[in-house]
Amino acid sequence: MPQVHTNLSMQNLLFIVLGLLFLIAGGNWLLKAAVALSLRLHIPKIVIGMTVVSFATSAPELIVSIKSALDGFPDLALGNVVGSNIANLGLVLGITTLLGSIDVQRSFYITDWPVMMLASLLFFGFIYFDGELVRYEGIIMVVVLFLFLVYLLRYQKPAVVDELPEDDTALPLYKTILFLGIGGVALWGGSELLINGAVGLAEIYGVSERVIAVTVVSVGTSIPELAASIIAVIKKEKAISLGNLIGSNIFNLLAVLGITSIITPIRVMDTGLLTNDIFWMLGISFLILPLVFIPKGLRLNWRDGLILVGIYVTFIYLTVR
Repeated sequence: MPQVHTNLSMQNLLFIVLGLLFLIAGGNWLLKAAVALSLRLHIPKIVIGMTVVSFATSAPELIVSIKSALDGFPDLALGNVVGSNIANLGLVLGITTLLGSIDVQRSFYITDWPVMMLASLLFFGFIYFDGELVRYEGIIMVVVLFLFLVYLLRYQKPAVVDELPEDDTALPLYKTILFLGIGGVALWGGSELLINGAVGLAEIYGVSERVIAVTVVSVGTSIPELAASIIAVIKKEKAISLGNLIGSNIFNLLAVLGITSIITPIRVMDTGLLTNDIFWMLGISFLILPLVFIPKGLRLNWRDGLILVGIYVTFIYLTVR
């Protein structure tokens, strides 16, 4: 029996490593396509980050949540999104700002952050009192997302200072589409491998469905955001890294849970999601605003990164203990 456990553990570790490799490659291809698109369409990069990159990096959450809900694992669908939103801001934005500071412009606090908070509060209002997301609530969430995207494409100005705009190179259209497609597929495939490996490991050690969802699965589906954001920071494309994370959280709530609940209602099974996880998500989402202004206005730096990573580690510790 121990030998079987060892073999399964090794197989799951292999899945995790392969998944990470696919995700890093996919993040790189997706970023190239996003920069090329913003140049070709003369759209601010943060808009590309909050639409194209966010949707592609939220695809794993969408696939996992729909499949989980249809297969009768609603806590996996909900915990995956709530945990991913906490991971995006605590882990991913924390690590991103540890690697380099991000200067933020007005539209971050005028549009992007308020819409993320609106999406978070809308989700909270729909699920907290009756413990269920039903079809009409899903439709409202998708409509709100559509209105936000229309606003973004028409009115959004750059929200982050891009340090090296002269480094941007236009790609032929076929290459842009190819990078977009290959990047999206690599992210999806990598997430599948990572989730299969991580859930397999968690099940071997007997952890509950909700805990698996808000820790292992959510980190797995946040790896695309982490890969895309780190590559963006290394290449000085910080507009895409911040826009990608804020946009991803909005997409996770309005698109992923909206579309999933339109397909099939999602009911909370483990009340820990409503008494614990959802408040961590609301708290860390709100915290981003004061961090942007304190101690120095409109900037996120390594100190903010330490705070965010510290909060995330505390959340994981309190959830799994």
